[in-house]
Amino acid sequence: MLDAGYGLTVFVERATATAAELTAEEFVAGRRRLERKVRRYSPRWVAVLGIGAYRMAFDRPRATVGPQPERIGSAGLWVLPNPSGLNANHQLADLARMFRELRLAINDATFRK
Repeated sequence: MLDAGYGLTVFVERATATAAELTAEEFVAGRRRLERKVRRYSPRWVAVLGIGAYRMAFDRPRATVGPQPERIGSAGLWVLPNPSGLNANHQLADLARMFRELRLAINDATFRK
């Protein structure tokens, strides 16, 4: 995937039934690993799936989905809802719209910095 310009990672490298089983410390440690990876690979954008995970890892309790004001290194930061079936807060059409907004932003020169 890296050859195509995409990468995947996780904040916490252990399986759980739900995110509620994870601690704030695990999310923060995951953010630090993510920051190292971003500095190493220099992507233009980082998308975090899961508003709760983002809020915990980045200590942003009021964050909403969409582009974030902060950056990781030179990468823009975008938060999307977790598309897991356990997350019934967003319907498929809503998820498709939000993921499309990110794709359009990636291609929009006004979002490049």
